[in-house]
Amino acid sequence: MSVAAIVAAGGVGKRLKARRRKAFIRLAGRPMLAWVLKALERSPSVRDVVIVAHPKDLAVARALVRRERARKVAAVVPGGDSRMASVRCGMEALPARAKWVLVHDAARPLVTPALIEATVRAARGHKAAIAAVPVVPTIKQARAGWVEKTLDRRQLWAVQTPQVFERKLLERAHARERRNGFVATDDAALVEALGGRVRIVPGSERNIKVTTPEDLKIAEALLRG
Repeated sequence: MSVAAIVAAGGVGKRLKARRRKAFIRLAGRPMLAWVLKALERSPSVRDVVIVAHPKDLAVARALVRRERARKVAAVVPGGDSRMASVRCGMEALPARAKWVLVHDAARPLVTPALIEATVRAARGHKAAIAAVPVVPTIKQARAGWVEKTLDRRQLWAVQTPQVFERKLLERAHARERRNGFVATDDAALVEALGGRVRIVPGSERNIKVTTPEDLKIAEALLRG
């Protein structure tokens, strides 16, 4: 029951205002992508890794793989014009032996092997699983600047990656998305639209997504700590 990981590493990171794409910004002396690869290399369930990068970054990504001695990396491929299109590019490069697909953002450099393994275990039991943390702040639903209602935060979760799916299920979900033009912000939403159930695995507050300059400072401090 081989697991292959797709690492989405093509994000531009406009809010970071950096000269390089997000995956290659250095944190605690190493690019974000390097930290992700380290966690995947240490995860016993993950057998293969496919990196999906911006077409202009392919050489940089391959050089990073060699430098980090990331032996599990099977391919570095160019992404598409959207997150979902890029994941499909990664799926097309997966080895035939992969029966399970793990999707992770390179912009979450603090992912741990323990969280990866927990999400894989849950997916094997339920066909689809995602890491997520409970929402702590009070959340209001609003329209045109006016509050419509307060949502019950006990039922709300902030979704993270990794997300793990049975390969056949994820392929069907992406095929439906392409036919119907359904727009989603993560792969779990595609599986949900297909009628699939997605199991939640408790994530980590440390598993932050680096989006802003403030996130960079927090991630740097956590990695050095």
